[in-house]
Amino acid sequence: MTAESAYERLRSAISGEVKRSEPMVRHTTFRIGGPADLYVVCDTLADLVAAIDVCSEEDIPWTLVGKGSNLLVSDEGYRGAVITLGREFKSHSVQGSDIKAGASCILAYVVQDAFSRGLAGIEFAVGIPGTVGGAIAMNAGTGGVWMDSVVDSVTLLVPGQGLRRIRGADVDWGYRRSGLGARGVIVEALLRLAESDKGRIRHEMEQSLQRRKQTQPLGLPSAGSVFTNPEGESAGRLIEAAGLKGIRLGGARVSEVHANFIVNDGGATAADVAGLLRKIQMVVRDTYGIELTPEIRFLGAFDAAQAHPCRHGY
Repeated sequence: MTAESAYERLRSAISGEVKRSEPMVRHTTFRIGGPADLYVVCDTLADLVAAIDVCSEEDIPWTLVGKGSNLLVSDEGYRGAVITLGREFKSHSVQGSDIKAGASCILAYVVQDAFSRGLAGIEFAVGIPGTVGGAIAMNAGTGGVWMDSVVDSVTLLVPGQGLRRIRGADVDWGYRRSGLGARGVIVEALLRLAESDKGRIRHEMEQSLQRRKQTQPLGLPSAGSVFTNPEGESAGRLIEAAGLKGIRLGGARVSEVHANFIVNDGGATAADVAGLLRKIQMVVRDTYGIELTPEIRFLGAFDAAQAHPCRHGY
């Protein structure tokens, strides 16, 4: 079985776009990444089912990618199919004080619509890049408030089994994780919000945005925080205290604004970023005896000791 065979079958099987050797530099916020053998846009649920079936039958590895806001793709690319959710998964609707959102819906749009309707609970997510599905898969959040606080239920496509609706209370939420990626593909979520004063919501959003502008390097390509915070500690504080703020490797640099961000200064490669990550881990381990764990996901060929593979659920 070959990518060429899978490509021809996918073109016939789905309504969305199918590309060969698609540069992933176009699909990550790092602006880094070699070509994926196949890049598949699934506009409908039927497309998604068909794409997974074809990849499975052709023995083609596959992974789901949203907006690539926490993803580092290797310079050699990915020897498999990158699947992304298109048209049918980009919409959202308001049902009373709840919002039903497709997994590919841009999180920022949902936050703004909630504000415009006087619905509170998700204002903490203002400024968080990426999609609703990606935010749920990672349990994204800030200031001690996470997506798990607003998720009423999640609908998954479980390959070979079909759709499955999971209550938010039954999800294995944790710090920067949900465990949903190992259970299936997030296709939709119901967010439980509450009516509130728009002035208060606006104030919370403005405060959160101001904190982001002051503490994050928003003007340069990055993948957000690169390491999870160790229990009772701050990864950024450890990196800065170790004297690593501003160090660089090739086109990759530890941000002077926030030491837990690596930015692409222009022309950075995945090897530059991975090398800088290893350097940070080594210095922090030698200095403080603490092992930093990457928060970003890795796609493609990386050092097995470094990479956390990109799972099927974002």
